[in-house]
Order: sequence, then C-alpha cells, then structure tokens
Amino acid sequence: MTSGPILHMDAAVGVERVGGKAAALMRLSAKGFNVPNFLVVEPSAFSAKGLSRMTRESLLEGLHKIGSGPYAARSSAVEEDGAGHSHAGQFLSVLNLKADRVPATCTKVWKSGLEDNVATYRASTGLNGAGDAPAVIVQQMVNARCAGVAFTADPVSGRRDQIVISATAGLGDKLVGGEQDGETYLIDKQTGAVLDGPEGGVLSFEDLEQLTELAKAAEQACEGPQDIEWAFDDAELYLLQSRPITTPLRPHPIPDRDITVFDNSNIIESYPGLVSPLTYSFAQYAYSRVYRAFVRLVGVDERSIASNAAVFDNMLARIDGRVYYNLINWYRALALLPGFSINRSHMETMMGVGEPLPETIAAGIGPPPAKGFGLIKEWAKVAGVGARLAYEAFRLDRTVKQFYGRLNTALAEPAATLDDMPLTQLAAEYRRIEADLLDRWDAPLVNDFLCMMAFGGSRKLLERWAGQPGLEVHNDIMVGQGDIVSAEPAQRIRHMGRLLDGNEALRQQLAEGDGSGLAEHDELSKAIQDYLDRFADRCTEELKLESVTLDRDPAPLYRAVAAASLQQDHNAHDAQPHVDLNDLFKGRPLRRAIAKTFVEWAKKRVRDRENLRFERTRIFGRARHLFRAVGRQFYARGVIEAPDDIFNLTVPEVLGYIEGFTVSPNLAEVAAMRKREMEHSSQRPDPDERLMVEGAALAGTAAFVSRTSAPEDTSALKTATGCAPGCVTATARVIRDPRTQSLEHGDILVARHTDPGWIAVFSNASAIVVERGSLLSHSAIVARELGIPCVVGLKGAMDWIKDGETIEVDGAAGTVKRLS
Repeated sequence: MTSGPILHMDAAVGVERVGGKAAALMRLSAKGFNVPNFLVVEPSAFSAKGLSRMTRESLLEGLHKIGSGPYAARSSAVEEDGAGHSHAGQFLSVLNLKADRVPATCTKVWKSGLEDNVATYRASTGLNGAGDAPAVIVQQMVNARCAGVAFTADPVSGRRDQIVISATAGLGDKLVGGEQDGETYLIDKQTGAVLDGPEGGVLSFEDLEQLTELAKAAEQACEGPQDIEWAFDDAELYLLQSRPITTPLRPHPIPDRDITVFDNSNIIESYPGLVSPLTYSFAQYAYSRVYRAFVRLVGVDERSIASNAAVFDNMLARIDGRVYYNLINWYRALALLPGFSINRSHMETMMGVGEPLPETIAAGIGPPPAKGFGLIKEWAKVAGVGARLAYEAFRLDRTVKQFYGRLNTALAEPAATLDDMPLTQLAAEYRRIEADLLDRWDAPLVNDFLCMMAFGGSRKLLERWAGQPGLEVHNDIMVGQGDIVSAEPAQRIRHMGRLLDGNEALRQQLAEGDGSGLAEHDELSKAIQDYLDRFADRCTEELKLESVTLDRDPAPLYRAVAAASLQQDHNAHDAQPHVDLNDLFKGRPLRRAIAKTFVEWAKKRVRDRENLRFERTRIFGRARHLFRAVGRQFYARGVIEAPDDIFNLTVPEVLGYIEGFTVSPNLAEVAAMRKREMEHSSQRPDPDERLMVEGAALAGTAAFVSRTSAPEDTSALKTATGCAPGCVTATARVIRDPRTQSLEHGDILVARHTDPGWIAVFSNASAIVVERGSLLSHSAIVARELGIPCVVGLKGAMDWIKDGETIEVDGAAGTVKRLS
C-alpha cells in the first residue's frame, strides 16, 4: 500500500527506494516475522525546508493506519545495514514520539544522513562520496518488558555455532547505543543450551528459547549471519530490525554426524562432582588396563584386544570437570564378548546405566543377531565362557588369596617412606604399583562378574518362588551382613560413641571437630587411632586423589563419634518381624536347600566385592600419598606454584617430567590453566546424566554445560528402591558436601550419592534418601547396619525435596512423601 512517498510495511519495494533497513524489515514482515507496524518516508519526500503539507498529512494518515503511538523514527539509507558496512550509529534515531512530533522528527533523521560524521565514516571504510540521504522508518514502539540485540554468530570469536544475546530491562536503545552494559547470554545454536549467562537475569529460560528460534529463523530467512534487535512486551516477542554481521567470521565447519553418548548414572558413585585431572588420568589408565584384562579373561583374543585399543583407552571422559562413561565405547567393548549377538540385552544390564543406548545407535554396534550355523558357533563360544568362568569360580578363593598377597607385599612399606624418596624413585615406585596391581586386577574382576550373576540370579530365584517376601528376605541376607568391611566403620563409630557416655564436655568438643581433649581419655584415644590406622583413606570421595584423608583432617571422624553417642542403642531393622529362608520355604525342603545354596554363594560374592573394594581404596590411598610427595618436591624445585597444584596435572605429565618424555616442561602454566577451569566448572551446575553429541566428542559437550534449571517438580509422593525397612517422619536436610554441611540428630539425609566418607553424616541421620545407587550401594549397606530406613535411586531428589521441609521415608516400600 502506498500514498505518494509514504510506503506501508507491506509494500514490496527494493533497497534503492527505501534503504537497507526498511527493505529488510519489509521482507521479514512478508515472511511472517512479528515486526511492529511501520511505514517508510522515501528520501524524495524531503527538502531543505522539510516535508510538504500534503506529505505531512499523508504521514499522519499513515500513522493512524499502523496504530497508536508512541512511535520511533529511524534512518534507512541505501548502504545502511548492508553486508559490507552497517553504518551503525551514524544516523539519528528518536524514540517515544507522539504523532504530532513525527513529521518534524522525520526531517531531522533525514538531515542526519547529510552530516559530516557520515562522510567521515564512509571515507574511513573505503566508501565513495557522502552517500545518498536516507529514507525514514516510522514504527510503533513496543512497550518493552526487556529488549536487546542478538547475534546469530559470535562477532568476537567468529564462531558460527554460537548465538550471543545481550539484554536489558525496558527499552534497548541505550544498550544498542553502547551507553549501557546489558546481560550477555551465550547460546549453543544447535541445542539451544545456555553456555553462559547470569543467574536470575532479565530473560527466563522460555525467553531464551524464543530468542534462539527467532535468531535462527532470521539467519535462514536472510541467508546469512544476522545482527538483530528485539523486544518483549508482556505477551509477545518482536523483531525490530535485522542486518548482516559485518565482522569477519570463521569458516563453516565440515558437518560431522558421528554420535558419541556420555553417561554418568553409574560412575558418579565412584567419582562424584568435580574430579581433578590427576584423578581422571589415573582412573582412565586403570579402566583401560582392567577391562583389557576382563575381556581377555572371558576369552577375547589378543588380536581383537589390540585392534580395539582406542576403545579401551577411551572408556571415560571428563566433561566440565565431571567424569562420564563414553557409553558407545563400553558397548563396543561388550560387543567383543563371546555370545554378544545372542545375549545383547542381558549384557547391556552389566553397564548399570540408567537407560540403554537408543536402538538406532546400538544396532550399529557389534555383530548382527546370529542365525543358522553362526548361532551354533555363538552358543559354543558361550559354553566356552561358561566353562572358563566355572573354573575361575572354582579357584576364586585361591585367586583372592593371591591378590591379597600381592597387595600386601606391594603396600608393605609404610606410606610415610614415600616422603623421603627422590623424584626418580617415586616414579619407579608408581610404575611398580602399576605393574603389580593395576595390571593384575584378576580377583576383583572375576568376583565382580560372578557377584553380578549370583546376586541377580539368586534374587530372581527368590522372587519367582516366593514373590515380594522372597525379595525382602534376599535384601536382609545380602545387605545385612555383619562381616562386610563397608559396615565396619559404622560399628566402630557406634562403639566409640558408647565410650563417650557421661562425658558431655568431650562430646561437645568432638562435635565441633576438636580432638584436643582426647589425650585425657586413653581408651577412646586408642580406639580413634586404631580407626585411623585402618580407615584413614575411607574419606569423603575416597577414590579422588585430591580428597583430604582422615589422618590429615580427623574432624569428620570426631563429629561422627559425637553424633553416635546420642543415638539410642537399637536397630530398627531388628525390630521388624524376622523372616528367613526356613520360614519362606516351610514344608518345601528341596527348594529351601537350593535357595540356601545359591543365596549363600551370592552372599559370599557380595561380601568379597565390598572387601575387595576396600583394598582398591588402599591402592588409591598409596597413590594419593605418592603424588602428594611428588607435589611437595615439584613445589620445592619451582616446577609448580603450590604442592596441591600436582592435582591439576595428569599422570603422564607428572611422569613425563620425571622420566623425560614430556612435551613441555612448563607445568606451572598448565596447572594454573587447569585450576582456572576447575574454578569456573565449580560455579556451574552438573551437566545432565546422559549427553549425546554429534561430531568430535568434546567439541559438542559445551552445549550441555548449562546454567538453566529444570521446571519445579511439585509432586507429593515418589517411589524408588527401598533398601532398609522402617518408616520415619522428620526434617529433610539436603547435603551436597558432607565436609561443610551437617545434620542435626534425627534429620533425614538427602544426597545425590554417598561413599564411606559420609559416615559422620550417617551417624546423625534417622533415614537416608539418595538419588543414585542400588541394593548393593554403600548407602544401603550402612543403612542396614545402622538400622535406619533407606531409599536409593530416587532421581531428582536433591531438587524435588526442599531443605528443611518435613518428609516421610518408608524404607520397605521405597516411598518418599513430602508432607510440607
């Protein structure tokens, strides 16, 4: 629609008549973008005296048609907002105009195109002449809740896979003009994940989703990266203008559709939260060597193992400081096992992850289902594996005994002797531990595999023969064993708590983490020292080399003893009616005998599993002590800036410096860089449990390092895995770090995961709720020993349950109810 030199927004005219900005808005409006109503005054309408009377009347009539004010008047020159030169800030823009001020203001905007600054800009950018006078856009103002700009590629880094959004409350004119600093959000273009941005900013998650889609749509419509201005009112998002980004950008990367899947639903129990580079590299090597040994054990030939070296060397990944399984490589390792093509689903359960791989991905891994003669061959392989495992099961007691012998020999010298070794001797000692233990991990491997089979098989047997009562008896037998080493710390702490009876002054002192008064109480002091001699390495996050052990800081142990002294000497589990296999199979002696044989053998495997894991803790404790000794000497020699900087290096970097194969000797800068990365990671929430990326594995993971939160879960009742019976109603305490947070006596512990270092927190808890874990997890075992209800595997518990609210935990039914 036109009226002389006044053009409505739906007029399809080119840049030569209305300038770059107006022509772009007309195209975008025609393509369905939500552009505020506008009209354009062509340059030919203006003269040195301004607009003619007829043109002013046409303009006011046009304002009535586009809607009520206030209005904004902006320039639109032919070369403005072009692909080569934006002319940003060279012309006048005026906001919040009433209708009667629009004609005169339009003349001012037109005249701004004739000013000296425009000529200077054009000359500095290599453009000829002063340029043509601009057209003027008159547009309805948006009553902006917030406004700003968005770049569909990062104009600073040049990356095309990221969107940069700047936002401010209200109008965005000062932000666009550089007079005000707005909030900046960095968005992954493919996934929409927020890579960086303020907490509690002016833009909600839904706002950012809409802006991301708008930016991508504008880029597609304009066939190139765009710099857009936008505004939200109370109801809608508006596109105010769009122009090409004129700064140089990086080239388009070659598309790469290869999929990598990361998952931490299992490994987070061993390596929760942030993990240092030293710990990660130590674990990465251990997993590589141990699982080579495992597939060798079940009959995979050396040629297949060697040709899959990249699989075994990349079973773990470290994403934003957190450890994940590289799930596809785990599946590739499983696919090497005899019988995979006929028993895929069962082998997938060995992973222990929250959900299997998508079928479209899993189907491309490993051989297709066996048929015909191939099926016979696969069953023959399975039979061979069965025979091999039967032999290993027969000799398992001897294998375990030999493993303990190697372990005790390797760790015979006190850890303190490491403190006096020179660097070359420390490196040699590490290599010895590596060769004697990490490369000969046979007993834990065999027992873990047999434990998984025995535990699952005996559980299914009791469920089939006795239903739910059978499962409950199975739980009692498996998790309630008194000879599991994981339960021993709780037993010792309860004993030490009884030694405090009647000594309120010392109890209060220990509750504050102060053990100075122990010197006057020989029996308790000796009991604590005996505990430290055996369990000093069973600290919080015990498999992390950077963790502080109890001999370095015994305060958590002191607090646990003080808490134990307040507990009543009873066992909630023992108070339940006791049912055993005799009751379960009364009158059915054959079934009772079969069940007892299977269950007792499974019980022994569970016991050995936990006890062998304690030996793993000893090995990690020795490695921790060794690397601390290296850190002190690196610091003394000026290699690093602080002894603990050793944890920001990898094992190959440390050994490479000592043995001579390092690439760069400047380890101080490497450690400083990693320290900064860890600090930044610590300020971000954990990435999701399951991450799926395209292309180079770690190139795509930044999209999952997000600051956005999931919608609040308002449900009142949830069910997970009940591990220890009993029902408790009390105050919930959400504990993220047991070193800095504590429970009041009788509170319910809510945690993402636990390990033996949480014993100080356990001692005060009346019940336990954990996001991760299983019937054989540390939480379940200790809860049974303490006689308190326990529910594990309650996903999202840390966000669902609010700290300080009242909840009810039923450890038999596996239910958690919010009562507040």
